[in-house]
Amino acid sequence: MTSKSATLNSEAAASAKKQVAFAALQHRDFRWFFVTTMLAMMADNIEHVISYWLLFQKFHSPVLAGFADISHWTPFLLLSVYFGGVADRHDCRKVIQLAQIMYMAVSVAWAVLFYTETIQVWHASVLLVLHGIAGVLWTPAEQLLIHDIVGEEHIQSAVRLNATSRQLGILFGPAVGAGLMLLLGPSIALLANALIYLPMTLWLVVVPYTGHLREGAPAKRATGWKDAIGVIREVWHNRPIITMVILGGAASLFVGNAYHTQMPEFAHDLGAEKADFAYSALLIASAAGAVFGGFLLEGKGWLKANVRTAIVSAMAWCALITAFAFSTNYYLSLVLLFCAGILSLSFYSTAQAIVQLLAPSHLRGRLIGLFSMSAFGLRAFSGVTVGVVGGLIGIHWSLAISAMALMAVTFALLAFAAPAQGGDFS
Repeated sequence: MTSKSATLNSEAAASAKKQVAFAALQHRDFRWFFVTTMLAMMADNIEHVISYWLLFQKFHSPVLAGFADISHWTPFLLLSVYFGGVADRHDCRKVIQLAQIMYMAVSVAWAVLFYTETIQVWHASVLLVLHGIAGVLWTPAEQLLIHDIVGEEHIQSAVRLNATSRQLGILFGPAVGAGLMLLLGPSIALLANALIYLPMTLWLVVVPYTGHLREGAPAKRATGWKDAIGVIREVWHNRPIITMVILGGAASLFVGNAYHTQMPEFAHDLGAEKADFAYSALLIASAAGAVFGGFLLEGKGWLKANVRTAIVSAMAWCALITAFAFSTNYYLSLVLLFCAGILSLSFYSTAQAIVQLLAPSHLRGRLIGLFSMSAFGLRAFSGVTVGVVGGLIGIHWSLAISAMALMAVTFALLAFAAPAQGGDFS
């Protein structure tokens, strides 16, 4: 490990020691950011729970659900680093607003297609791709905006709380989505859902942050794919960053959130055959665990931004996902998903915080984009590892095998990262 990397690790450790419970919430604007992010993610998941259920009812195909994952997450794979560069050189408020407008347009399009009963597979694929592009735009810009709001001292708290706010949206989204679908019908529900994106869009009109105001903000420079390769080369010596990028990518590649899109099939096998609370509760359970874990871990300060925390949490998550895959008891499945949610937030937020803390300032946006490409973009292939393979051998076996393969990768990463962390990963 180079002296530069050692210095960065030392700085990260010092930063972690300064953290106090809910430190980022001391900033008024971060509190607004927390709430509006939660609403935007709730809208995102209302759209998912309605569209996934209706697509399942119309086509009843786990393979289609797998391809839905592929078409949705491929933009993260192809565009994350490039849009990280976009965030590096443009006003992040405008980038996020564009993403929110795209989300609203997609929700309205779903509403029209379902109302007119003209939905086709290619329609679904196009809309999921557009939704994915909006997510790519949002993610790096959001992280730079967080840095502007709270600064380096409270960035670990901000990253974890941002992940928690997203999980709150994921938690409420299925319940609200199912309620709106039953109360208003799917089309009107989707139209109403478009309005839930507005608070973040309007709040960004009045906030002063651009993502480039604080000392250490990334330089506004052009970027392309050649430059993206250069970013990878520049940080290749930094084992903690590389380990976190690989960990996020492996988790997305083998498991991702493919079991969420397959949840109608799991719900059916567990006895929940209608779009009612029993189905929604399975989607809610994982998010509820993540929210509980986020507030607990932030309040207690149990998790520090180190590699060992991320890897051990990922290992435990693999074990729980494997157990869920083989579970035949509905209530046990809820418990397993709840605990998996705690661990999912633990290792994803820790990995992202490590990248934020150790990233050279001039590369921060593009490194966040690289992490997003890995941690979200490779979810495109989880549609194959879980969904398409599930169509051949059953989704229970495909999910279990994928989780066990990820476990093997985490053991390899543990050995890879140990020398860089001086043996104690701190």
